[in-house]
Amino acid sequence: MKPIPAPLYDRPFTSTEAARHGLSARGLRGRRFRALFRGVHVRADLAMTWVLWVRAGLLVMPEDALASHLTALRLWGLALRSPLPLHFSTNTTRAVVRDEIRLHRRRGRLHAYVRDRIACTGPDRTYVDCATVLSLVELVQAADHLLHAGHTTLAGLRSYLDGCHLHGVVRARRAFTLVRERVESPMESLVRLALVFARLPEPECNRDITDGAGGFVARCDLVYARWHVVVEYDGVWHERSPEQRAYDRTRRERLERLGWTVIVVLADDLPTMERVVWRVYGALRDRGYDGPRPHLNAMWLRWFG
Repeated sequence: MKPIPAPLYDRPFTSTEAARHGLSARGLRGRRFRALFRGVHVRADLAMTWVLWVRAGLLVMPEDALASHLTALRLWGLALRSPLPLHFSTNTTRAVVRDEIRLHRRRGRLHAYVRDRIACTGPDRTYVDCATVLSLVELVQAADHLLHAGHTTLAGLRSYLDGCHLHGVVRARRAFTLVRERVESPMESLVRLALVFARLPEPECNRDITDGAGGFVARCDLVYARWHVVVEYDGVWHERSPEQRAYDRTRRERLERLGWTVIVVLADDLPTMERVVWRVYGALRDRGYDGPRPHLNAMWLRWFG
């Protein structure tokens, strides 16, 4: 049996490429290979990563195609929603009908960036494209991530949106008013927005807390400095070592000794986000907050309930 050619061993390839390397159509139908898309194959025992799926998808795309929308956002480091279908954009009029792929035909010139050796749309363009797919909350999570990862800047993204006329830009501009710098995780964005849309005061993001002598105590996710309340998202509490848990407990006790109330939100709390909102409201009220009670309307329940 002829060995699998080295250039085809660790990646997807087309039937045409296979023929150039001496593999017949009959051989591709054998047990050593499997089809990913019509006319695109890999060796049967190759461990498929999501990046390899994207590279496979590009093999059936027009030559100018770029990864875009949610696929580009995942290449820029944020996975929102399912990895499939894959999204690509082209300036051609070609149509591709496949359940696993969405091909978007674009009029404006596509500028290619490269992530994981894959051509994709840039971070600012990706944000606007995603506005045609994502909810308002998810859009804020996307922009917060792109800022924190250093892929764009607040001023740069604002300038891009001001001069942009692409489909989705109106929704992208609306979400941008809620984007903040120094947000270090999508879950921080989610908790912050749940509080803001419940009409509680907006907390500061990742502020340093100091003691009376100005010494550093902790950097906290969401800070209500006026009322000495902090809200921390901790999605990996159950996975931490005993030593790390002990450190976290000591850190929290130091904050409490300085007069701060610490509200910890775990991943288990996310399905009942309304309870989180009321916990934060209760802590603020106990510290002198006299503003309105949380208001959880139909839109809030749709996004967070």
